[in-house]
Amino acid sequence: MSRPTPLCMPLLLLALALAGCQRPASDSLFPLEGGHRWTYRVSTQLEDGSNERELLTLRSLGQESLAELGEVNAWRRRSDSGIDYWLQADASGIYRLASKNDLQAEAQPDKPRRYVLKAPFTVGTQWQSATTPYLLMRRNEFPRELRHKHPSIPMNYQIEATDARVSTAAGRFSACLRVRGTATVRVYADPASGWRDMPLTTLEWYCPGVGLVRLERSEPANSAFLSGGSRVLELESWQ
Repeated sequence: MSRPTPLCMPLLLLALALAGCQRPASDSLFPLEGGHRWTYRVSTQLEDGSNERELLTLRSLGQESLAELGEVNAWRRRSDSGIDYWLQADASGIYRLASKNDLQAEAQPDKPRRYVLKAPFTVGTQWQSATTPYLLMRRNEFPRELRHKHPSIPMNYQIEATDARVSTAAGRFSACLRVRGTATVRVYADPASGWRDMPLTTLEWYCPGVGLVRLERSEPANSAFLSGGSRVLELESWQ
């Protein structure tokens, strides 16, 4: 069974303004320092009736200099699905600088920087980052995945709460940030309805000292030509 595609872990981060700091605080909403590991249960339910369950592990590998960014120091984390991310934190928030999968020879810089959490970490803070359809697929065309045709869609994020509570397999968490992301992708749905804006929605919970503990992704299709679905990442263990 194939491993799940990380959703814009996409990434991916903190909740204390770190003005001028090189090292994240240990009680951040997304620890970046090396030595941490997060294992998630990944449950995917598609509109064609299929279901998948996987485990996904992320590891923080510490800080390193990245040649593709002009020898800039960045915090690296790696997914066991074969993707590396390089991140930084400053007074503006937490953002991704570059990413690389195992098929790429070099890290691919993010231009512009791709925020995971934007400061200030208060209700109402908004930002925009790129996403892609992870679950929407054509029923009878190849390639089926819409992400090949729509690799970069602007998603609008907003901090909805700073005191959210959430339960996961790893335990109960409180004083968490809850972030909502919304986007649409315009596609030809079917002959009856023609072109439609398909909604893409993400909910993310970031908790002090742990980081991302839950993510919910929804991409409904309700179309004769398209199939959608939902995916949940839930923290199973961390260190």
